[in-house]
Amino acid sequence: MCGIVGISGFLPVNQAIYDALSVLQHRGQDAAGICTIDQLNCFRLRKANGLVSDVFEARHMQRLQGTMGIGHVRYPTAGSSSASEAQPFYVNSPYGITLAHNGNLTNAHELRTRLFEQGRRHINTTSDSEVLLNVFAQELDRFQDYPLTADNIFTAIECMHRQIRGAYAVVAMLIGHGMIAFRDPNGIRPLVLGKRQLPDGRTEYMVASESVALDTLGFEFIRDVVAGEAVYITEQGELFTRQCADAPKNNPCLFEYVYFARPDSFIDKISVYNARIRMGTKLGEKIARQWSDLDIDVVIPIPETSTDVALEIARILDKPYRQGFVKNRYVGRTFIMPGQQLRRSAVRRKLNANRAEFRDKNVLLVDDSIVRGTTSEQIIEMAREAGAKRVYLASAAPEIRFPNVYGIDMPSVNELIAHGREVDEICQLIKADALIFQDLNDLIEAVKEENPDISQFECSVFNGVYVTQDVNQEYLDYLQSLRKDDVKAVARQNEVEGLELHNEG
Repeated sequence: MCGIVGISGFLPVNQAIYDALSVLQHRGQDAAGICTIDQLNCFRLRKANGLVSDVFEARHMQRLQGTMGIGHVRYPTAGSSSASEAQPFYVNSPYGITLAHNGNLTNAHELRTRLFEQGRRHINTTSDSEVLLNVFAQELDRFQDYPLTADNIFTAIECMHRQIRGAYAVVAMLIGHGMIAFRDPNGIRPLVLGKRQLPDGRTEYMVASESVALDTLGFEFIRDVVAGEAVYITEQGELFTRQCADAPKNNPCLFEYVYFARPDSFIDKISVYNARIRMGTKLGEKIARQWSDLDIDVVIPIPETSTDVALEIARILDKPYRQGFVKNRYVGRTFIMPGQQLRRSAVRRKLNANRAEFRDKNVLLVDDSIVRGTTSEQIIEMAREAGAKRVYLASAAPEIRFPNVYGIDMPSVNELIAHGREVDEICQLIKADALIFQDLNDLIEAVKEENPDISQFECSVFNGVYVTQDVNQEYLDYLQSLRKDDVKAVARQNEVEGLELHNEG
């Protein structure tokens, strides 16, 4: 999962993009990048591994001149986490294009081969985002007009949609033209459009992964970029939009609402906060209906995505809600940390149990989801060490049994604790006294209530149904080979050794 932002305006954008990326930091903590276009029509780029606050120093910000720019925060879903794969990416022809991408292409390997053999384009990283950039460049290169018209650009995106499979929300800049953004024909990854009126009457435009980025910068939310749609804003501030997909279907990612998105965001007309409240209502009603024999003294969230869910569960069950864990806010989200050892060591550094809320009590812990189960096991152990008599665990999401192929680092099936196991087995492995999962139908109903026009969500991690209809076992095996934590660890070690060798030379 990544976060993207783009601003096309008339005032310097460096600080604004920095602020927007800071707001979107929860979507990726591995790397960050900003690219602007200066007055000489040159790209100014800064990207590196690390948090936004670490990557951009004052000297970098001063160099990022210009009134148009894009930004990206990343966590890697497969392969290398090298700084060379931080975004935005750049290609010099035609005209000069820079691009940032959130998602994952399911046919990246096929496209990479075709680009080299037919387009004579070399892809220098393992990133599918660089593949996507070169497909876009190749399609734009078919037009001999200068400058390209909006129709040219939209036609190129139409051709891209016919070639590319998977999930992608994209923002790009084209030298001498303007800013371009588009969303995949299934609308899997989110993208929103906003505007801001300057005192002199001119309008600035912004696109971002979540609406909260617009709010922070004082941009008015216009609407979601719909599935398959493209947006083009010229250097002069003219806005063009077009539906570029042959048969678009809006299938937003259900896990955005469960975990990734900030509660103060709206995605596809749905308040993430309200969706989580309804998740708590559904789950609380299930517990009251099916688990009435549990002697629950207190409801405690596992910070912090699950707090809204836990509050509603406590209300439904008429039980006290307490903050039993104190969170160290200077440790990143363990789910998106690369490497199992990093995740394990981070849990106890991130959370500490407040013994006063656990001692001699039967506690119901509430989490947003259970992926590998290692974090859940550690937290249950912490609760027992703090004096809890019994520890029950409720998950706002159903069992995660299948890998994700659309840009979320759901690991190989062998690392998913629910894969091939029943709930009782999972409960024993994490050492809980009871384990309750949300039903998938209840989760879907909780999320879609504000937007009944959504007929289907992308929820493959729960049911194994992939909306792009191009995912087979061969691809899943290939993905597993990339995503195994031991393979990632070797890749990271090779990068470190390569860097050390380079420095010694």
